[in-house]
Amino acid sequence: MNKTTNTTGVIAAAAQQKPAAPTENKPRTPAQALNSLLNGTAIQQTLKSTLKENSGAFVTSVMNLFNNDNMLQQCEPKLVLGEALKAAALKLPVEKQLGFAYIIPYKSKIKDKNGNYTQTVVLPQFQLGYKGYIQLAMRTGAYRYINADRVYEGELKSADKLTGAIDLTGEKTSDKVIGYFAYIETLNGFSKTFYWTKERVTAHASRYSKSYKSTNSIWKENFDEMAIKTVLRNLLSHYGVMSVEMSRAMSDEEISAERPEIPSDSGEIIVDDTTLPDEETPEIEPQSASEGNEDYPFPTE
Repeated sequence: MNKTTNTTGVIAAAAQQKPAAPTENKPRTPAQALNSLLNGTAIQQTLKSTLKENSGAFVTSVMNLFNNDNMLQQCEPKLVLGEALKAAALKLPVEKQLGFAYIIPYKSKIKDKNGNYTQTVVLPQFQLGYKGYIQLAMRTGAYRYINADRVYEGELKSADKLTGAIDLTGEKTSDKVIGYFAYIETLNGFSKTFYWTKERVTAHASRYSKSYKSTNSIWKENFDEMAIKTVLRNLLSHYGVMSVEMSRAMSDEEISAERPEIPSDSGEIIVDDTTLPDEETPEIEPQSASEGNEDYPFPTE
């Protein structure tokens, strides 16, 4: 079982770290502030101990992500660093095109001491991609097979309600997606399959995803990828081998999604429910409880 770095103390230290004073009287840009934090002695030591020779590449990838995302640049650099360190602790890259892990900005609101909303701010959130879940599962060394994908019209021949097994040997008749599956088989011979119809995924997202109904919902842009992530995460959380890394990754996502109130000079930062990322506790049946943290699984490119 792989060990993973506890990011709690590192993130707390990062929050206290102050960028070096600018050499000129010009205020630092957000990118300069983040770059200064990433290259601070304490953070560099942490990254090198965790990522070894890949620490430099990780810093570059975080800066590229930040510089190419106008909305992320509106986030407090220290908060972006904290979310980036979660990915570093899991040894996962944050490049969008790779699809392993992301730092996603979400709009939130500031509420003053009188309870009035005064302005909108942007907060970053660490999220795993479905490839990140597969990567963490593979590291356990417990799996022979891990797979998740779309199911097209014509492919599904039967589904066994008792065992959960599905027969996908049918011939695809169109490009219409009717459902999604996730499958695992461990080295000791245990196997399990989850199959959700597209209607089931839609009902789940509508009921439990706080971002589903927003105008810029990730679900609207990447429904298939979100659905694959949902089914895979639920399968792993119910029947997978839960390593320390996997448990910590799920915990980090849930903590980010819950995002407690953050003190500020003007009052408290309150997360706006209409723009929150999904926040759900995994269960099998959507009618009984929420089923998973529908996180950002793929880039929007």
